[in-house]
Amino acid sequence: MVVQEDITVVTQGRGTYAITDRIEEIVRASGLGTGLCHVFQHHTSASLTITENADPDVRADLETVLARLAPDGDPAYRHDLEGADDMAGHIRSVLTGAGLTVPVREGRCLLGTWQGVFLWEHRYAGFRRQVTVTVQGE
Repeated sequence: MVVQEDITVVTQGRGTYAITDRIEEIVRASGLGTGLCHVFQHHTSASLTITENADPDVRADLETVLARLAPDGDPAYRHDLEGADDMAGHIRSVLTGAGLTVPVREGRCLLGTWQGVFLWEHRYAGFRRQVTVTVQGE
């Protein structure tokens, strides 16, 4: 059986937005006991990540690292149609990924104790980001 549902994540600009609870609700409502939950975000300047969910300093430090790897406004970038954070957002998305898969057991995602799923907004402006959650199994 396959269950698929879309969620909207309203961002307030660059940063991480916890979506674990919304994903878990979809998994629970699916009625599936064992399987996989795939999460995909439909944008080229945002991404998904599984990381530390207790200490926000971890996510701040990850942002610091990405700022070093893909700095805003690098003069080497040719693509800057939407501002200094435009190309940096695309690079950050490629580095961190548009989708992820989590195993499901006993009707819940098998995330570790300190793991959470986050939509990572890479642009300074706020957006309405679309995310598709697909749960498949039995």
